[in-house]
Amino acid sequence: MAKIIAVHPDNPQSRRIEEIRSALSSGAVMLYPTDTVYAIGCDLNVKSAVERVRQIKQLANDKPLTFLCPSLSNVATYAFVSDTAYRIMKRLIPGTYTFLLPATKLVPRLVQSPKRKTTGIRVPNHTVCLALLEALGNPIISTSAHIPPDEAGNGKVGIVSESITSMVELFDRVDKLVDVIVDTGQEPTYDVSTIVDLTGDEPMITRQGLGWEAVTAWV
Repeated sequence: MAKIIAVHPDNPQSRRIEEIRSALSSGAVMLYPTDTVYAIGCDLNVKSAVERVRQIKQLANDKPLTFLCPSLSNVATYAFVSDTAYRIMKRLIPGTYTFLLPATKLVPRLVQSPKRKTTGIRVPNHTVCLALLEALGNPIISTSAHIPPDEAGNGKVGIVSESITSMVELFDRVDKLVDVIVDTGQEPTYDVSTIVDLTGDEPMITRQGLGWEAVTAWV
């Protein structure tokens, strides 16, 4: 059973942020709200936790995972950022955008795309996410809490679907899958981030999500 930790959405209590930080550092997997959807996440540098996230999401190892960073300067630690990419990102972050970038050696192989050696990074516009990032000192895995039905026919069902309309129902569905649930009172939504591929010579929008119109001026 997951531990539910209530956190104020605008003024996160330091004691509760520290409690979550300690759990993440020890390998916990959490459900938490972002500025787009509810996400499943963990400390980027705890391999066992990343493996659990992959298992929960039923992801093959060739499927990359996105992670959150607190700032553009921090992004440059985990990805190679060209001048063009820097100008675009500076205009858009923090916000509802995932940037595909060439990964540095600090990004675990379990997280990046094995063929392209790329990674997806976000700088969220979300007070609690930023507080957790600051406390942890490491990026946080951020993959949507939508989990597809088990195609193998084992009777498992997806966690999040459009039929789930309340936070209470969402928490009930993930209770046995994660260790910590961060409760800010935020109801679930299905508005995903906009994905911007910055790995090539020309930036490309590969998924239209929240705020995608703002990107068109820069790609």
